[in-house]
Amino acid sequence: MTTLEFSYSLNKLSSSLKPFALKLTRDMDDANDLLQDTMVKAFTNKDKFADGTNLKAWLYTIMKNTFITNYQRMVRRGTFVDTTDNLHYINSGGALVENDAYGDFTMDDITNAIDQLDDVYKTPFMMHYRGFKYHEIADKLDIPIGTVKNRIHIARKILKDQLHVYKHKN
Repeated sequence: MTTLEFSYSLNKLSSSLKPFALKLTRDMDDANDLLQDTMVKAFTNKDKFADGTNLKAWLYTIMKNTFITNYQRMVRRGTFVDTTDNLHYINSGGALVENDAYGDFTMDDITNAIDQLDDVYKTPFMMHYRGFKYHEIADKLDIPIGTVKNRIHIARKILKDQLHVYKHKN
């Protein structure tokens, strides 16, 4: 493949690589940079491309590897090594270390809310939570499948109302 043919093929495939770059980076500017880096690497390494193989797959591989390398470089850049003897400085940064207290409180609240449900709603809800299918719950409780779905829906609605403080705000 001549340099002109290779350049034409790269240009033609660049539009199909852009969505993949955007998926990896989740930012349009970073996606454009990644696409540009990929094209530069592909062009500088065109002698390593074997004619008759899949150029698009080769470009996707270059893009994926470039993204991974850039990500690893960014992570390494953010790593701080403290060489001081005074360990006080280690904890003086802005890093936040959380314990499991919030999760424990949340689980306690969820458990209490479920315990407060009437057994009519709690039993099918918990069975569904444990992985039973609607028809299995209906057979086990000897009630119609529509009733099972309705009771699970009502249980979810009650729990949602009782646990509204945990609703994520976007």
